[in-house]
Order: sequence, then C-alpha cells, then structure tokens
Amino acid sequence: MAQGAHIPRCAAAVSAPSPKSLPTIATYTAHMNKNLWLLSLCQGFLLTNNIAFIAINGLVGLRLAPEAWMATLPVMGYVLGSAFSTPVVARVQAHWGRRIGFQTGLVVALVSTLLAAWAIESDSFWGLVAATFVAGYYSANGQLYRFAAAELALPAARERAVSWVLAAGLFGAVVGPYLVVHSMQIWKVPFVGAYLALAAVALLSLLIMGRIVFAPEPVRAAGAVAPDAGRNVWQLMREPVFFVACMAAALGYGVMNLLMAATPLAMQQCGLDFASTALVLQWHVLGMFAPGFFTGDFIKRWGALPVMGVGVLLNAACVVVALSGVDVLQFSVALFLLGVGWNFLFTGGTSLSLQAYAPHEKDRAQAVINFAVFAVMAITSFASGALVTSRGWFWLNTLSLLPLALTAWMLWSLYRRGAVRPPAPSTPA
Repeated sequence: MAQGAHIPRCAAAVSAPSPKSLPTIATYTAHMNKNLWLLSLCQGFLLTNNIAFIAINGLVGLRLAPEAWMATLPVMGYVLGSAFSTPVVARVQAHWGRRIGFQTGLVVALVSTLLAAWAIESDSFWGLVAATFVAGYYSANGQLYRFAAAELALPAARERAVSWVLAAGLFGAVVGPYLVVHSMQIWKVPFVGAYLALAAVALLSLLIMGRIVFAPEPVRAAGAVAPDAGRNVWQLMREPVFFVACMAAALGYGVMNLLMAATPLAMQQCGLDFASTALVLQWHVLGMFAPGFFTGDFIKRWGALPVMGVGVLLNAACVVVALSGVDVLQFSVALFLLGVGWNFLFTGGTSLSLQAYAPHEKDRAQAVINFAVFAVMAITSFASGALVTSRGWFWLNTLSLLPLALTAWMLWSLYRRGAVRPPAPSTPA
C-alpha cells in the first residue's frame, strides 16, 4: 500500500502560513543549509551532554549509592526519564513547533545539570537520580533532531541530512570526555564542576537553537475541520516496515547502552584509571558518529536493510573482541566497533521508518520509535550495572548476543517479504 494512501486527504483544511507568525517557505529554503549546520552543532552539544553523563553518572552513582548494584541507577534514571518524557515532547512539538519544542528541552537540560551539581555537593544519591530523570526530557527532545534534519532537506537528500546531523555527534566524542577530564576537579567536590560545565553547554545550545529557521507548520483556517490524525499506535506497529525499523533501532540502542554504560565500571574493576576510560569512550563515540558522513550514501546506494545487517555483524564483532581480553586496547576496539554497528542500525532504522508513515503521522510515529528506544535503554541501563557487578564483563557480553540474534532475524524476515522500497536512483542533492 502506498504511503498514506489509506488516509483521507484534508488539504482544504489548512491555509498558507501567516508571514507574521511563521517563517515563509522562501525564507526557510534560503536558509536551509545554514539551518542544517546549526542543527548539527546542537546535535554535537547534545552528545557532549550524553557522553559526559555516561562517563560520570555510573562512577558518581557508585560512590554515592547505598549498594554497589545500584551504581547505574542514575544512568537508568536518565533513560527512564527519556521514556516517560517522549509523549510529552511529542505534544509540545505538535502544539508549539520545532523551535520552541527544542528550546524547552534545552531549558530542562540547564536546570537538570544544575540540580545534579547540587545533589553531588549535598552527597545525595537520590537527588542525583532525580536530576538525571529530569534530564531525560532533554534526551527525548534531542532524539527528534534527526527527524527535523530530514524536514530541513530536499526529498532526495533526506538520508544524507539525517546521517550528517547524526555525524555531528563526533563533536561530542571529542568535547564530552575532554570537558569532564578538565572540569571534574575545578570544584571542591569531584565531578560537580563537570555538571556546571554541562549547564554552560546547554545555555550555548539554547542560543544557537534560536537562530534556526525550521520548516513552517501548516495553520488550520478558522472553522476548518481538523485533518485526520492518521493511524494509532497499534496500527503503526502492525505495519511490518515500521515495526522492524522501530524494534531494530530500539534493540540496537539497547545493546549499545548495555555495553557502554557498564564499560566505566568494568574498567574500574580491572584497575584502569579514568583517563583510560575517557579515551575508550572517545573511540566509542568516534565509532558512533564518524561513519555518519558516509552512512547516508551507503543507504542511498544499497538500501537500509543491508546497512542495518552490517550493523548487526559489527556488534557481534564487538562482543568477540570484548571477550578476548580486558586491556585498554580490547576495550577501545570493542567499543569502536560497537559504535559503528550502532550507527548503521540506528541511521538505517531512521531512514527505513520514513517509508512507513505519512507526514501528518510524524509526531505519533516518531514518539513511538523514541519510546521504544528509551524503554529498552531503561532496561539495559539497570541490567548493565547489575550484571557487571554481580556476573562480570564476560556474561554481560555473552547475553548481549541474544538481542543481536533477534534483530538479525527480523531484518532477514522483512527482506524476504520484499516490503521495503529499493534504493532510489542517485540524484544531485
């Protein structure tokens, strides 16, 4: 069935955007390249926040937690907050539009990092968990940057736009660990300075977001009938292409989070210092986002499913390397492969999902995908700390092969059904 063919069209229900209230199409088009660059910079700041949170929340949690198995609860709070925030983010975006929606998330980031700094200063474990839970709104909000990138690009360049904005996370690979290492000791209590530095990053990103001109939203004429909202959640999930895109993105993110969140704790257990942990995380985030400069082109040439299949194989290779030893080299190579595998799975899943919903279904469809991602991440955030402290690095890696096998089976099943459109012929962007 053609995309959106079963959904009634209500073109008469909308009017042209008001020049006084919304940017015009001409203004939006003229600034499109600038908009993508600025959005990419905001994506880089988002990943600066995320990688810093992953690097320090488990370690600070281990220092403050009443029991060792609770060490990654602050990481879990971050992910759980993201999951619960997903429907709220969707409503804010639908009501206020992209710019105000994204700026709201950045204000939350500013407040939550200051709250986390206060919690560490006060030696409050549950205060830290609460701060990371609130910060989850920013993470859920930032997950929509990649979809906004597709809206800012011409149809023939959407895969490339998504890939390039995700590639901006490479900025976070360098800045995140560097920021933590050079700010963690500037306050009398370790790591308080790191959260204060993240508050400054959120403020800078807030200023940049105000400069972006997003695609104009249609405005309903007075007395017009509201357009059909499209399929509900269960109808979307019964669409095979959407289901596989959603679950592959969620499981790919889950495996990545399971191993990444546990890495600082595992390296500490192996007697490695924080500088080594920061180096490993830099290589990991490099693997996550450097391929973004090419992944969109790979998808355009070979299609989303083959690229996602390679992502599964790279994740499996990560497990093999991780099981081969516990030196800095093995951690670095394993986490780099994990990052590249995640990039192929997540970028491919995002591109695949664009085939499965109509434009007026975007807020609901994107909320479903992000909720699935964060729900799986919440489970793996808790499991990573519990497994690595009770069963060790070996069993943590071995068990990660189960979701990888499930992802491979779903991709193969969808490929055999022939439900995915073949790659479009290359056209100039």
